[in-house]
Amino acid sequence: MTVTINSKPFFQRCFRPAANLLAGLGITPNQITLSNIAVSFAAGIAILSMPDAVWPLFLIPSALTVRLAFNHIDGLLACEHDMKTNLGAILNEAADVISDGALYLPLAAVPGVPSRLVLLAVFLGIMTELIGLAALRIGADRREDGPMSKKPRGLVFSGIAIALGVGVAPGTWLDTVMVTTLLLLLFTVFRRTRNALAQVRAAGTAPC
Repeated sequence: MTVTINSKPFFQRCFRPAANLLAGLGITPNQITLSNIAVSFAAGIAILSMPDAVWPLFLIPSALTVRLAFNHIDGLLACEHDMKTNLGAILNEAADVISDGALYLPLAAVPGVPSRLVLLAVFLGIMTELIGLAALRIGADRREDGPMSKKPRGLVFSGIAIALGVGVAPGTWLDTVMVTTLLLLLFTVFRRTRNALAQVRAAGTAPC
């Protein structure tokens, strides 16, 4: 039996006042989404510019917290303030992939971090989202299942950044975390593919 915890209603209640305020100021969901990308790039550039410094590492969990807020706020603006657009739908999907790359890839430049494993993890993270979107093409739901979806990936990279930031030396523990993450990403790709195909088979439909 699979137990799913849906945190979305809780976060919507938390961020609804901010969304209402921004709507009153004429701020659009697309502006929030683009700001989300900018935050990730700013944090990533700081890490790349100072790979030996400690403080930029704390920008990863900080940026992810901002992204969490912005992701819910742009959704509330779109759905509850009648600001849905086709461009917004495209930006919403692209922003997460772009932001993940901008935020996580710079970790590969930090001394002692297994750069190849970071690059592979980012690549597989992109793959999970592409599979999730490809499911729509064959008539299934947008897949977001699997143990290493967007939020768990954020927790993993935040945990790594915080550990390194407080002075934990990279070593076997980091290699173990990254390899485990890669295996979970592979399983997520497999699970999303399997579940999308199973949904289509159960519905008795086929892609054109």
